[in-house]
Amino acid sequence: MGEKKRKDASKAEFIFGRKNYKFMLIGLAFIAVGFILMSGGGSDDPNVFDPSIFNWRRIRLAPTLVLIGFGIQVYAILLNPNKNKNK
Repeated sequence: MGEKKRKDASKAEFIFGRKNYKFMLIGLAFIAVGFILMSGGGSDDPNVFDPSIFNWRRIRLAPTLVLIGFGIQVYAILLNPNKNKNK
């Protein structure tokens, strides 16, 4: 009898709620898209310069998406999923 009560009391609960995981996946998608946009632009021949490494997409857009993704991750971690349940 005591063992059953102990098992019921120690049921595993997730640290984060469904909303947290949703925001984490969105943030991860932003980070992945940012890194994909940053890739490429190199030259196969080391003696040839390729100016496409300095285009707007690799210099401005991709790092901005990565930083936004990290911001979303921080928000997802700090988000309280039980906000309405406590009131």
